[in-house]
Amino acid sequence: MKAAAAVVAGVGALGAAVAAWTGALAPMPAARGAAPLVAGALRERAPQPAPERVTLTVDDEDVEPGTLDEQRRRLFGRMRRELSLSDEAMRQVEAIFAASAVLGQGNPALSRHPMSRSECRRVRTLSGIEPAREPTCGAPGMVPLFDPTRGQTAESARTCIDQLEFPNIPCEYPVVHVRAREAALLCRAIGKRICDAHEWEGACAGALREPDVEYEWERPRNEASWHHNLLRERVWSYGPEKNHALCGTESSRTPGCPGGGWDRCGSNTYPSGAFPACRSSLGVFDLHGNVAEHMSLPILPGELARSGDKGFTEMKGSWFAFSSMDVHADDCRWRAPDWHGTRLMSKASHANYHLGFRCCKEVEPP
Repeated sequence: MKAAAAVVAGVGALGAAVAAWTGALAPMPAARGAAPLVAGALRERAPQPAPERVTLTVDDEDVEPGTLDEQRRRLFGRMRRELSLSDEAMRQVEAIFAASAVLGQGNPALSRHPMSRSECRRVRTLSGIEPAREPTCGAPGMVPLFDPTRGQTAESARTCIDQLEFPNIPCEYPVVHVRAREAALLCRAIGKRICDAHEWEGACAGALREPDVEYEWERPRNEASWHHNLLRERVWSYGPEKNHALCGTESSRTPGCPGGGWDRCGSNTYPSGAFPACRSSLGVFDLHGNVAEHMSLPILPGELARSGDKGFTEMKGSWFAFSSMDVHADDCRWRAPDWHGTRLMSKASHANYHLGFRCCKEVEPP
């Protein structure tokens, strides 16, 4: 078991302060030739109690598990507590994880998180951030998707999206090394579904547009994406100008990581929701930085995710080392080319150390 580096740094700073305080209370050695009167006064002074011993401890959740099994058990425990999932839902979740040799929060032997869970909680407390509890969504930590530019409101929304990357728990590390198929299955297991590309884009840009506006059904995928990108609105979740420093992009890749792989690349992610400014106007966090995200890209109207998991794979957003590896555009409405393209439910769909997902959910109209 190893303490997170950020915790050690924080504890070290506190320890230095404690050392300075206790040092100030320790008696100074008498100078040579000190006057007997002064020495006598020191001897006659009533003995002072020793300062109370200070024991510095780290948050139990800042100590990272040493194995993938231990990591999963702790994650499942938090999901039960925080998400109020049924026994059947958790049974399905655990079965999906058990079928994979790598699905989790990163290889414990390699991953080095740049921020601890306790530091994330401190940041969120100071910023006054609480998980959304929108009546429209009927689930904690989800926000409605709608288009305020057309007079729509949260109350009229038909779709909600997770505020955070899966497992959608504040200050928990995102799940990675997940195939698109596994992402879709995990969303279904907890009563949600994978999001469509245009839903992620709308959550980011602050306005959800209709599918017929966002997709060119008659065009092949690469041609449609090129045309979409040519005409797109350029905006980031936090505003009209790009600023990587506002989001979780300042982490580093494992030395020697060749671009992917469980055995060579640590998932050096931040706790979800740790950057208050990295938030869209609809209340969705970490759409830039931390992990890139699986989404579904429909080519035909019948492939929209609300009709089932029939679309193709699409990866959205940037990731935790993006400030030093700006390899593609990461504005809200940019659509990726056909990278690692498969059907969403293909058993060969892509997975990697910096790739996660988040879920959406249909809601009943008022």
